[in-house]
Amino acid sequence: MIETSITPTIDFEQSGIQHGFLRLPYSRDDSAWGAVMIPIAQIKNGEGPTALVTGGNHGDEYEGQIALLDFVNTCQLDDIQGTVIVVPAMNYPAAQVGSRVSPIDKGNLNRSFPGNPIGSVTEKIADYFTRYLVPRADYVLDMHSGGKTLDFIPFAACHYLADKAQEARCEAAMQAFGAPYEVKMLEIDATSLYDTAVEEQGKTFVTTELGGAGTTTPETVAIAKRGVANFLRHAGILQTLAEEEQQAPAIRIDMPDNRSYVFAEHEGILEPCVGLGDYVEQGQLVAKVHIGHRTAVLPFEYYAPRDGIVITRNFSSKLKMGDCLLVIGEIVGTSS
Repeated sequence: MIETSITPTIDFEQSGIQHGFLRLPYSRDDSAWGAVMIPIAQIKNGEGPTALVTGGNHGDEYEGQIALLDFVNTCQLDDIQGTVIVVPAMNYPAAQVGSRVSPIDKGNLNRSFPGNPIGSVTEKIADYFTRYLVPRADYVLDMHSGGKTLDFIPFAACHYLADKAQEARCEAAMQAFGAPYEVKMLEIDATSLYDTAVEEQGKTFVTTELGGAGTTTPETVAIAKRGVANFLRHAGILQTLAEEEQQAPAIRIDMPDNRSYVFAEHEGILEPCVGLGDYVEQGQLVAKVHIGHRTAVLPFEYYAPRDGIVITRNFSSKLKMGDCLLVIGEIVGTSS
């Protein structure tokens, strides 16, 4: 086995609260012996389960980064029974510039797993998580939002898995997160996802999509902060009591097949005909794409492939062929 070139500046076996970095050597023109420094924190107190919680897998998604930075700055050692490993910005080079992908190698970290210890910077980060961090964890939470190009209703998600006992554990953790919406998610391509790398190791895994459009709102940040705490309570790690508050039952949504996705087959200007969170019926007009380079051309029309709720929409009005216009999920009930 080829060892990683990444060196943690914290000791994973040491009890207490530690703040440090994952130091990844990166020689370049402006720093011959330089390194990428990925912030990491660990809170370890006694025996108990371990959770790995992450944000910034994509650098232009901010709710997770904010919630995790807040958590490590406010959590007390006595609040924890077990271990929490926190990486607020997994793809730190991308987070530095607010980009979905790394400015170093254009790597999309969430499509780079299981990684490669002698590959690009992004592949080395993926390899370190796959072989060194994920194996330490019993529970894994990876927080996303829509970045600069997509906008989502705020939801926590889990996946369909071959191991139904594991699927049930993931679903219970998803419900515990406490988002307004819960999605049983079908990915476009799960082959190289962080999610898949984690689930293949048998871990209890939850992901999120909490808004987007390259920004945050008070609502989505509050959902993220509350969700981190709820997830860690569910894992038996966070010992503080949840604040008493009235919360509406979560709306449960299913994505049973690829008909949930609507992709652009034309380049042009997007005219949305439905909004985020709207209920649509199969065959309903959901979008038009106008051809901007000439007149006397009617817009191309797009129709809902199924009944359901619009859970995702393209945030940009300028479309290229292959862009995701929107995603429709089927409402299957509510959960308390």
